[in-house]
Amino acid sequence: MPFIYTDSLATAGNLTTNGTANTETETFFLKPGATRSTYLAMLMAGGKGSAVTSLSAIALRVMKWGTASTAGTGLAIVPKDAGMPAAVTTGASRPTSGTTRTNAGPIVTCGATSPNQWVALNPDHMVGIAAGNGGSISCQDVGAAVSMLFEFAAEHQEW
Repeated sequence: MPFIYTDSLATAGNLTTNGTANTETETFFLKPGATRSTYLAMLMAGGKGSAVTSLSAIALRVMKWGTASTAGTGLAIVPKDAGMPAAVTTGASRPTSGTTRTNAGPIVTCGATSPNQWVALNPDHMVGIAAGNGGSISCQDVGAAVSMLFEFAAEHQEW
């Protein structure tokens, strides 16, 4: 049975898309530990714009780096059940991006003022990375307009 964790900003708050339209910025990454593999199972995003006068969208693109992202602000990685062990996966928001983009995953889009989510239909649909792997599962955000506010939450499983 997998262990399930919620991943979010350590201090609740907003992120903003890049100050240049249509330019990716790394939202967060998850790097597996040595003993359990990491599988991204759910990603939610919500635009938090106010007084928006034109339609615009924020996209979160899930992918993998062959060499993991580093640094950034540590994520709060919280077990879904108090009886679960601490996560071996590490992660951070707004990190230094990894290198060698190796795989594309789902894309979650949301409006500048509305939410959306992606949930894996079954384990075969999860984005996974093996225990001890030197890469990371990462998410890039991009907006058609500049500096749009949003918030995200994710869930991952460890096996």
